[in-house]
Amino acid sequence: MSKDQASKIRAAIGKDVRRRLSKLGVKQIIGGGFDLFVVPNFLSASECAGLIALIDHTARPSTLYAGTEIDGFRTSFSCDLNPAESLVAQIEARIAALTGIDPRYGEALQGQRYSPGQQFKPHLDYFPVSEPSWEEERLKGGQRTWTGMVYLNAPDGGGETNFTKAGLCLNPSPATLVLWNNMKDDGSPQDNSIHEGCAVLGGTKYIVTKWYRERFWGRREVTTA
Repeated sequence: MSKDQASKIRAAIGKDVRRRLSKLGVKQIIGGGFDLFVVPNFLSASECAGLIALIDHTARPSTLYAGTEIDGFRTSFSCDLNPAESLVAQIEARIAALTGIDPRYGEALQGQRYSPGQQFKPHLDYFPVSEPSWEEERLKGGQRTWTGMVYLNAPDGGGETNFTKAGLCLNPSPATLVLWNNMKDDGSPQDNSIHEGCAVLGGTKYIVTKWYRERFWGRREVTTA
């Protein structure tokens, strides 16, 4: 499978989610050349505080795939939040209900913490099929389609989400959900979705991220269509 190969499965997911969000009146950010939506006040202040506490309890240094590590590329702390936690389950269910994506397509909700100076340099959420990690990911649900990210707070400075190729930069806004499609209309990878978590200049930044695959998440023998 080449990097630019289209996929009817991923194209259908993109179309369904885009249509659903538009029908629900979710705000779309225009001008970046890809599907990008923003939902203010998606969480309550108490829910944000609860998720921050869970992140602080289990966060560890963030990692990259073996063989792709670059010093200083991703310097945050992160953790996979326990889906058995009632708060985590509620948030996951709410994102799935909004997007209409089958919850079984979703990876575990990941919490991330950025202290002053920490960042995540420009990267793509989809998996380059030329990388050795692709074969493993292909068997665990295939390509990532949509990303959902919620700002849990606003740091004292920095911490923007900068879509470098699209020319769009979002300031952290507490409780705001940001949704974007990592695929083009034909289901091929969308390079306009490349983004960075800019360095925090003051305070601490907290977010949670939910990635959805093209199939059920979990290891199984499949062929990508």
